[in-house]
Amino acid sequence: MRSLGRPRPRPAEVVSAVILILLVAAALAPQLFTATDPLAIAPASAFTPPSPGHWFGTDESGRDIFTRVIYGARTSLLIGLCATAIGMLLALLLGSLAGLGPRPVDFGVNRLLEVLFAFPGLLLALVFITIFGVGVTSATVAVGLATAPGYARIIRSEIRSIRLSGHIEAAVVLGRSPAQIFRRNILPNVAAGLFALATLGVGQAIVWASALSFLGLGAVPPAAEWGAMLSAGRTYISLAWWLTFFPGAFVVLSAAAATVLGRSLQRRNRER
Repeated sequence: MRSLGRPRPRPAEVVSAVILILLVAAALAPQLFTATDPLAIAPASAFTPPSPGHWFGTDESGRDIFTRVIYGARTSLLIGLCATAIGMLLALLLGSLAGLGPRPVDFGVNRLLEVLFAFPGLLLALVFITIFGVGVTSATVAVGLATAPGYARIIRSEIRSIRLSGHIEAAVVLGRSPAQIFRRNILPNVAAGLFALATLGVGQAIVWASALSFLGLGAVPPAAEWGAMLSAGRTYISLAWWLTFFPGAFVVLSAAAATVLGRSLQRRNRER
């Protein structure tokens, strides 16, 4: 007989959740995983391959790669979360204006989104950094702004479909103000979808932020950040493969885990 309760999580979802929990733990308390300073150099131990003493090997300055990857989780996850928050807030503003506003406002916002969509998101981020300068803060804001148009279109579509529902018409008849209708009737109905969308966005933001750091436009060496570590290690890729392999693997793992959980949340929302 088919179970009527909640569907059991799939193995991929469980593994993804465990990965994200460990990454969050590493970001909040890296001392739980390593007692080494991520910036401590030991020239005599330079280019040590992975071994029991250095699980992920060492770099050109003898710094422990495992320690740097663990500490890099804090910067990479923080950039991903902050960039996603910036993108979602801007998208919620634009999507709400288009979804709830009169037809001219909807038309104007849609034309703006089409113009932004004409440029690749990463290109928009590069333009922003070119104007406001290089750094972690600029990279975070740039990624957030670059992801906002895609989110805004989805939010607009959701709000317009909810706006035509019966309970919204009932709220209007009861004399509720537009602000009350948005807060009490619309936002709670789109909140679950926004959370799933944000989960997907974190993985994308981590990849984009790492790409900017790899290009030297975000965090720069010797910062313990995955993209910056990839950038520093590419010079020695034929000599020490582990300099790029492990930071790259963590970028892929974090993005894949966030994507799997985000897709799972979207699927569960559709099944409700």
